[in-house]
Amino acid sequence: MDAELVDKAVSGDRQAFGQLVERHYDFVHAVAWRWSGNTADAEDIAQDVCVRLGSAIRGFRGTSRFRTWLYTLTLNAARDHRRRQTRDCTGMQAYASEQAVLGAGDSGEDEREQALWTAVRGLPEKQCDAVLLVYAEGMSHAAAADVLGCSESTVSWHVHEARKRLKTVLGKEAV
Repeated sequence: MDAELVDKAVSGDRQAFGQLVERHYDFVHAVAWRWSGNTADAEDIAQDVCVRLGSAIRGFRGTSRFRTWLYTLTLNAARDHRRRQTRDCTGMQAYASEQAVLGAGDSGEDEREQALWTAVRGLPEKQCDAVLLVYAEGMSHAAAADVLGCSESTVSWHVHEARKRLKTVLGKEAV
């Protein structure tokens, strides 16, 4: 059904475009939330993806599944959002403070998990993306490679390097 909607949307059918957005909005929002770590940013990213989708849909060639292509569009929007946040404010310090306030009532295990995902979001971009796709999204290394536009071995290397870095940052028992 996506293929038919995409074909119509590429041709300028606004109703088909609206149906595509409606059908995939929850998916985009969920991916955005996992990349950003909070609801407000996820909503901003998801809205940005919807706006970008309006012009980007014409560039969809069908060489991959629509959902894979949408993953890439969402990842790019999340990366841009992260860059804007870093540039516009004090970045991770403000984010860490917000998370500390929001997580104040959580149990110890929830706090460790929160610390882990916060640390993952602080990794270099390619390592962060690989870890989030493989562990948060549950993708295989091959599927993550398709989304990131690199080889499967490159994804494996980024995950390996991320695990080493996280062990250093969080301690061996946390990873």
